[in-house]
Amino acid sequence: MRLQGKIALVTGGARGIGLAIAKAFVAEGATPVIADINEQGAREALGTLGASDGLALAVNVADEASVHGMVQAIVDRYGRVDILVNNAGIGGNTPFLDITLEEWNRTISINLTGAFLVAQACAREMVKRRSGKIINIASLSGQRGGHGRAAYGAAKAGLELLTKVMAVELAEFGINVNNIAPGAIETEMAKFAHDQATRAAYNYLIPMTRYGTPEEIADAAVFLSSDESRYIHGHTLNVDGGFRAAGLMFRGDKAAPAS
Repeated sequence: MRLQGKIALVTGGARGIGLAIAKAFVAEGATPVIADINEQGAREALGTLGASDGLALAVNVADEASVHGMVQAIVDRYGRVDILVNNAGIGGNTPFLDITLEEWNRTISINLTGAFLVAQACAREMVKRRSGKIINIASLSGQRGGHGRAAYGAAKAGLELLTKVMAVELAEFGINVNNIAPGAIETEMAKFAHDQATRAAYNYLIPMTRYGTPEEIADAAVFLSSDESRYIHGHTLNVDGGFRAAGLMFRGDKAAPAS
């Protein structure tokens, strides 16, 4: 087991990609800490993992006191944090001309400031042991312009740069810091937000012609949390079926989606 005995915190772990990562960590021997703004959801998620030594906590990642309370609870219980997956976040699909300052600030505060607060609090504990793994869940929306992604894309682009700064500053303390940037992933959120035209467009533009699964993101998280990735640092791993790599593609007689 690649993560045997590790204490692994996953924020936003009550469902979707976060829960899939927590499940994969448990399968590799880690002790899971599921943190979510929905405490009941975190408890229910933990119950599905069959990890009697795990912990479920409520956290508002955009609130500094809440974040510090979460990390202190983990340290009080286990004495350390070995792995952090900064997964908590919210979506958004409001056009640039229509987005309000309130929505902008909320998106940035959760998706970027929240990741900063959690990473900083965990890193301060990791520094004491001169060891740790931090994985930030970024997005292709932080790499390419997309309609309705002004706030979300800006937050995720900022997270990629923050990861690089963290990598530079934390390397001397034995802490690896990397990003995972998911592409189109088959989550409940995607099922709700992506209509048929959107799905057709994604499937045409993805060389593998399908959405990814939360489990495929989890596989990448396990790798980046393991010793196998010990010399991978400050990197963004796109898990996107080739979407970011592709240029103009022709698929024989399969027409591109209408614009």
